[in-house]
Amino acid sequence: MAFADQYVGHVSVARLVLQRGMALLYLLAFLTVKNQGKPLLGEHGLSPIPAFLQRVRFRDAPSLFHWRYSDRLLDAVAWTGIVVAACAALGLTEAGPIWLSVTAWLLLYVLYLSVQNVGQRFFGFGWESMLLEAGFFTAFLGPTHIQPSVIPVLILRWMLFRTELGAGLIKLRGDRVWKDLTALYYHYETQPLPNPLSWYFHRLPKASHRFGVIFSHFVQVVVPFGLFGPQPVAAIAAALCTFQQIWLIVSGNYSWLNWLTALLGIAGFSDEVLQHVLPLHLSAVAAPMPPALHGLLYLLAVAVAALSVQPVLNLLSRQQKMNYSYNRYHLVNSYGAFGTVGKERFEIVLEGTRDSVLTPATQWQEYGFKAKPGDVYRRPPQIAPYHLRLDWMIWFLPFSVQVLPRGIYVSGHELWFVRLIQKLLRNDASTLGLMGHNPFSEAPPTHIRALFYWYRYTDPQTKRSTGAWWTRELLGTYLPPVTLQHLREF
Repeated sequence: MAFADQYVGHVSVARLVLQRGMALLYLLAFLTVKNQGKPLLGEHGLSPIPAFLQRVRFRDAPSLFHWRYSDRLLDAVAWTGIVVAACAALGLTEAGPIWLSVTAWLLLYVLYLSVQNVGQRFFGFGWESMLLEAGFFTAFLGPTHIQPSVIPVLILRWMLFRTELGAGLIKLRGDRVWKDLTALYYHYETQPLPNPLSWYFHRLPKASHRFGVIFSHFVQVVVPFGLFGPQPVAAIAAALCTFQQIWLIVSGNYSWLNWLTALLGIAGFSDEVLQHVLPLHLSAVAAPMPPALHGLLYLLAVAVAALSVQPVLNLLSRQQKMNYSYNRYHLVNSYGAFGTVGKERFEIVLEGTRDSVLTPATQWQEYGFKAKPGDVYRRPPQIAPYHLRLDWMIWFLPFSVQVLPRGIYVSGHELWFVRLIQKLLRNDASTLGLMGHNPFSEAPPTHIRALFYWYRYTDPQTKRSTGAWWTRELLGTYLPPVTLQHLREF
């Protein structure tokens, strides 16, 4: 332990921050399950869990819901996760014996794994696996009255290393805009859910954008190796990684991706560094870690090493996979993001009307989403670290559309999207809770259509004179006007 203390540093404060931070992120994640789970995945949701369970085995997607599924049970899972995560955030789970701390964290992991493994595409984002992996290994940090081990801290550093290096390498192997340093010319405008500052970041000088790409390559490809250096090298590397994540936090909405990555950066700091910036004073008296737990941690380290073989091979591969889990428990995964950067932003806008017969004079009214760009005069909101799953899925839809000189070509529509239209035609309250503005609060529309637009940020002069954040150009119709009678039951 003396060598570890000199090389890694003391980690009592780091442990405390990691546990509290992870608890808050789990709290947020379970809130998304409570608020969005039933309309997305429930018995009458857009992608019902019962239908999914008929197609998969427990061994392929372990989940408590293989025992049975009901919307009430989904709510119970969400509320249990919220309560346990809140107790962990308040430190209650760390005030008792070791078994209480470990059990609480493993319970959070099992409950969220149960949702993620049946959540299909609505829960298929890379940061879901990140939350599961980080939460599982947080379980072995131990309560505050026990001397911490550096083993789980180093495991979390290893996770940060894979996250950063995976993101860096997939950029260098992917879109050429990362090589010619022009990626940030487009990123702030085309990212999934811009925030209030994204417009201003987009308008920074191009020289600063090119420097930003260089800095990103340095932080994600070179700096991660410093995480395993002695102090203060590891702390400097962690600080650079954290700084970049903060930059991404203030310039966009990426759910808890950047917040979790920044939190993992805490594993790179020693107490001696953290106590200079955090007013935390822990008791110097802590009981030794029981030998049984010591032995368990060494076994855990061996298991992580074995599970790391495939992620390491993936990092070395020219066909590198992005955000990939090699096991059904989402432990020791491969990570990476934005190997490709879109140069143009396309948006699908939903409109409805109460007219029973459509004519050229028909007045269409536009639906609004909570964060996705729609109304060009609406300021992009700050949503992260909360996760708006429907908004993200709508953002993905244009990727399957071919934009041609004379219009657009739509090869088909996602089943969940057709169900969304059906529910809007019925004014389904649960589904409308996922949306923003509903222009048909008094009675449902008779027809709904989806238009396909090209969105661009306004220039500074236009923004000052009109207040518009966006300008848009209609390119075609993604879904022609439909009624409930047009849509067969799915």
